[in-house]
Parts: sequence; C-alpha cells; structure tokens
Amino acid sequence: MLYVCSTPVGNLRDITLRALEILKSADIIACETPEHTKKLLTHYGISCKLTSYREDNKEIAGNYLIQELNQGKTIVLVSDAGTPCVSDPGRNLVKKAVENGIEVIAIPGPSAVTAALSISAFHADSFLFLGFLPRKNSKREKVLLDIAKSYHTVIFFEAPHRIKKTFCELIDKISDRQVCVCREITKKFEETMRGDIRDIYLQLSSLKEIKGEFVIVIEGASDCEQEKTSEQDLTEEVNSLLKKGMKVLDAAKFLSKKYGLSRNFVYSLAITKKDDCNRCERSE
Repeated sequence: MLYVCSTPVGNLRDITLRALEILKSADIIACETPEHTKKLLTHYGISCKLTSYREDNKEIAGNYLIQELNQGKTIVLVSDAGTPCVSDPGRNLVKKAVENGIEVIAIPGPSAVTAALSISAFHADSFLFLGFLPRKNSKREKVLLDIAKSYHTVIFFEAPHRIKKTFCELIDKISDRQVCVCREITKKFEETMRGDIRDIYLQLSSLKEIKGEFVIVIEGASDCEQEKTSEQDLTEEVNSLLKKGMKVLDAAKFLSKKYGLSRNFVYSLAITKKDDCNRCERSE
C-alpha cells in the first residue's frame, strides 16, 4: 500500500497524529531529501528505511518502489515540506502505483497553498494554483497575461532571488490588484505582506537582503476589469476555435471555464463572430 503523507511546511508541530502513526508503520519512506526528513523522524523518535525519490531519479527510484509495493511493503511518500505531488515529482509514483493496481491512500495535512489562501482574505471558493512560474520568457509572458485576466484568486510559489523581478513584471501587466505575500510560512521568521502590486514591490525593494520561500496570492480580476479586457482578449481565440469547427456552445463553455468569465458573455461574443464568419463566406 502507498500512503501519500503531508508533513510540516516548517513548524515540526504541524503534523497530524495519523501521519505519525503511518510513518511509524512504514517499511520504507520515500522522500526528496533524506537528511531533511531525518530531522522530522528524529524529532518524533521514528526509525525507518529512507529512499531518495526526487525529480532526477524518479524513474529508477519509482521502479524500485513499485517492486517493493508489489511485494506487499508499506511505503509512505513524503515531500520536503507540505503535501506531496504539489510541485514535486510525487505524481509519477502515484501514477505508476495506480497503473499497477496498488491502493493509494492520502494522509492529509499541511499545505503552503491552502495556508496562504486561508489568510489572504480573498475569495477561496475558486482559485488557480500555478506552482512555480515558467523560466522561459515566452511561456512566462503567457502565464503572467493569464494571471492578469483571471477572475479566480491566483496562487504561486517564488524563490527569494527572483521575487523582485517577478513583481516588476506583474506591475507591467496588472496595475492595482491586491496581493497577499507569505514568506517563510509557519517558520520562525514568518512574515505576511499585504497591499497592491506596486506596494509590495516597494516593500521588497527596501530590503537589503531577501531570504526565504514565498507564496504569492493575487486577488482575482473584478467585474469591471473583466468587462474592459475580455472582449478584446477573447476575439482571437473565439475566431480560432470556430475556424477549427468547434460549435458555438462548446467554444463558449471552454473559454468561460478557461478565463472564469460569464458563459452568456462568451456565448454572445461567439454568436457574433459566427455570424461575421458566415457573412464573409457568403460574400466570397
């Protein structure tokens, strides 16, 4: 059996009683960094065989772990912090286990994503989690534009050496959206910064040295922002989908979900573009 077990983001006391029971019962604990996981196990007096499972060895280590699982071993998958499979390679092991008919059980607990969202004061009924933003400029540009358009609360991680650059880029895309920035969440030097994007950039720029990992929560676009940008941004995509043969209703469903827009708004736009296309075809 494979257990996917959440461990503390920072404070070692943020662990569930059930998680401790499962870790004690494991034959093998698969972890990103054995030295890091040993600190947690030692703190709670747990002794167990550790196997490194990370991005650069996930195929070899994954095959080994599946063999052990097939022989009836109990394996617990943990990450260095928080919930496995969220911005780490754990998904690959879970996928292999499912394909091999192995039961996978979640041991829920700490998550930097939901922790930051819970104190942001932004809407939490729908949110978009992006992990770390892409490094490649073309992909990064697209993601930043998507954030600017998103009606949903957006959450992503950022490293200390890139945080100022990221906010500089956000200023260029979004003018006054509210942001909640959590640094070193649950740890000794935990800090929460709030304000609009320019405010946060100025706060970061005033620091001589920036340390710690960041979770950034950005408020979703307001109805006014949507109405101002939606038609212009959607026209090209609507045209592209209709030219590929997609039905108007299907195009409206797809784009309303993608951008968090009203389906009626997108449908009306798609109908208009469909009529335009038909008129063009008849004139030819």
